[in-house]
Amino acid sequence: MGAMEELAEPGKQTELGELAELKEWVAVIDACVEPIATRPVDLTDPDWMRKLEEGPHPLDEAGIRPEAEAALRDVLSRYEEGDEDVRAALRALLERCHYFASATTLPFEPTPQGFRQRLVEMSVEDQGRDTRDMMVGLNGLCGQARDAGLDIRPLLLDVAELSSEVDKYGMGSTRGILLRAADREPSGLW
Repeated sequence: MGAMEELAEPGKQTELGELAELKEWVAVIDACVEPIATRPVDLTDPDWMRKLEEGPHPLDEAGIRPEAEAALRDVLSRYEEGDEDVRAALRALLERCHYFASATTLPFEPTPQGFRQRLVEMSVEDQGRDTRDMMVGLNGLCGQARDAGLDIRPLLLDVAELSSEVDKYGMGSTRGILLRAADREPSGLW
């Protein structure tokens, strides 16, 4: 047991142990997806895009979709319930395990809870590897939620409170991006 765990109260020790197990689980899934995600694509083939789109999803090709989705649900649950240290640790985990993060998402359900869940995914991914991708995804998600008649502003504000204030790529923090989206009328980015 490390010095930090010895000093932590008993409940915190259990939480740290469970978080360590989750980190290992996500890392294993990430390692399973990596060879698929990094496989070369023949850009000289005129049908390369069609083949890529029509091919199996990386999680299905690796045969790990149920495990990956269960791990993501666990990440999201811990992210919402945890303190800022836990949230920061989970953001760092998905930054390290970016193959897991880019391949694993839960389906959008056009309900307030479904919209909030997707926002929490974006929050823990903390802009992933490109803020622009996150912003385009957020704009599309807001559009889907508005089309479903959802009141998205309070949900954007709620998830912004969980989000990082670090401006990773010079385009604003995840918290700032969510707050800007909430301030638009109608809510969204554009």
